[in-house]
Amino acid sequence: MDPAEAEFLAEQELVTIIPNFSMDRIYLIGGDLGPFNPGLPVDVPLWLAINLKQRQKCRLIPPEWMDVEKLEQIRDQERKEDTFTPMPSPFYMEITKLLLNYAVDNIPKADEIRTLVKDTWDTRIAKLRLSADSFVRQQEAHARVDNLTLMEINTTGAFLTQALDHMYKLRTNLQPGESSQSQDF
Repeated sequence: MDPAEAEFLAEQELVTIIPNFSMDRIYLIGGDLGPFNPGLPVDVPLWLAINLKQRQKCRLIPPEWMDVEKLEQIRDQERKEDTFTPMPSPFYMEITKLLLNYAVDNIPKADEIRTLVKDTWDTRIAKLRLSADSFVRQQEAHARVDNLTLMEINTTGAFLTQALDHMYKLRTNLQPGESSQSQDF
């Protein structure tokens, strides 16, 4: 899975908008949405919120966790803990990126939020790299990936699977009693 696919999945997450138009309930395969009334909040998938925002049909309300104080707490807790802490959303990075790209005018303190999410991301990726390094050095056979998001797994997944594949090949070539022929000089 690549980052674009993870972003596609993130677009299914519900966000709150305040429409500036009237429309009855709409019926989609993924579920019913609406009704839409001016000034009344309604939850819609992120993809629809972005579409409506681009057409100036709504105002987006940032998720509850997208607040400077809450993000500072999350960042600080992530730096303090040795293990991965639960994130406020399984798609926190993708949602932040999309909202800051398409609705920055609806996000208070957008620059601070961008920095805090990036700091949290960098801390988690550094922690993930250290964990992967330790995993490979200790020649472990399995690992727990609790509290990692899909995007974080995808970031190091290709490297880690290649490293494990190489380790497997090295182990099978070094085991005694193997059926392959060796050359004596």
